[in-house]
Amino acid sequence: MRSFACLLFTLVISFGVLTRAQEKPAEKLAPTPTPPTAGARLEFLDEVSYYEQRFERLAEAVPAEKYNWRPMEGTRTTGEVYMHIAAANYGIARAFGTPPPAGFDPKALMAASGDKAKVTQALKDSFAHFRSAILAIKDSEMDKEQKMFGHQTTVRGAFILITGHLGEHLGQSIAYARQNGIVPPWTEEHIRQEAEKPKQ
Repeated sequence: MRSFACLLFTLVISFGVLTRAQEKPAEKLAPTPTPPTAGARLEFLDEVSYYEQRFERLAEAVPAEKYNWRPMEGTRTTGEVYMHIAAANYGIARAFGTPPPAGFDPKALMAASGDKAKVTQALKDSFAHFRSAILAIKDSEMDKEQKMFGHQTTVRGAFILITGHLGEHLGQSIAYARQNGIVPPWTEEHIRQEAEKPKQ
């Protein structure tokens, strides 16, 4: 009986050791990159923030029923323009070395382009992901070779190309909105502020 108890004790201890050996070590969270305080990344992130709030505010101002509107056949709808920006944010982040989240499907974005709630959320998520990708770039990499939109350039040069891309589609979105009688919120604010100024 004593030998059986010893054998049982040995098996229990061995099983515990084996189980602990098979347990995966706790995964360490990647450290959050420190935001830049100067330089090209800071300047670019300021530009990205400008376009981000413009796109998001305009997308919110457009009525849900106008998300499937297009000026003519063969052009993107209002929702498709916004989803194009969202998809591009993920694609550009990938080009800089930050892969999209698991399960990301750009086709699913376009398929949901008529749903205002999904579009506005996709814009927010994509800009957050894009910002993380920029923060992951080192300041010392600004002159590193980088391909962007089919052009061979540097990381710094890519920042300029991306800013142009954002500006092009913001202008397109503003034109779409105005054709539907929607005044951009920031323009509306400016008009109101001017009207409230005391007359001289």
